[in-house]
Amino acid sequence: MQHATELILVRHGETDWNRELRFQGQIDVPLNAVGHAQAERVAARLGDEAGIHAVGASDLQRAVQTAAAIRQRSAPQVDADVFQLAGLREQNFGMVDGMRVADIQREHSEAWAQWVRFDADYAFDGAESPRQFHARVMAALHDLALRHPGRKLVVVTHGGVLDMVYRTAHGLALSGPRQAVIPNAGINRVRMAIEQAALRFEIVDWADARHLQDLPAQPVYDQSRLALAAALAVPSAPR
Repeated sequence: MQHATELILVRHGETDWNRELRFQGQIDVPLNAVGHAQAERVAARLGDEAGIHAVGASDLQRAVQTAAAIRQRSAPQVDADVFQLAGLREQNFGMVDGMRVADIQREHSEAWAQWVRFDADYAFDGAESPRQFHARVMAALHDLALRHPGRKLVVVTHGGVLDMVYRTAHGLALSGPRQAVIPNAGINRVRMAIEQAALRFEIVDWADARHLQDLPAQPVYDQSRLALAAALAVPSAPR
């Protein structure tokens, strides 16, 4: 890729809502104690990284807090301030933001049954569909590529955003459950460039979490398991 922007994409550290497997979406939840420890670990891991020009983040505080720890350990020549991008916020889940899965299943059973089909054009009331979310994320990254060609950036963002990058890089559909492993405070290295007006990605490394090995095990959010459970719960059609 000519004039590729090198992205070190980091998922924010853990929050209490991650631990409780709540839908966080765009609710501004801070890091918990484990999340702060994860942020310090990823900061130490990237502290000696050569060639970083700037550190950025989604404008939600869990991402900004993680990015601030990274910036504090970065080399002096890195831009002083953490830049913030609202376009790289997590997906908006509307009426279910802040809810646990069991609560959604009980209080919004029909909406949940539709959601676990993982249709690219389905959204909870007041939410973004995956297709709308993908368009927002790609627009933000396209602008980043235009403004920083040939530079190396650390950007702290969210699991959903990273899923959109992974799907796009691998040519995967926006429908269907998530296939990427996306640990909190994991490091994902991606090259990004605009070629013939289209944004292209090349994944160099993904889900590197070696710096977190002795910290508490992370909560697992498994969309494939949710989809399978939903499919098994549907009664067979009469023959």
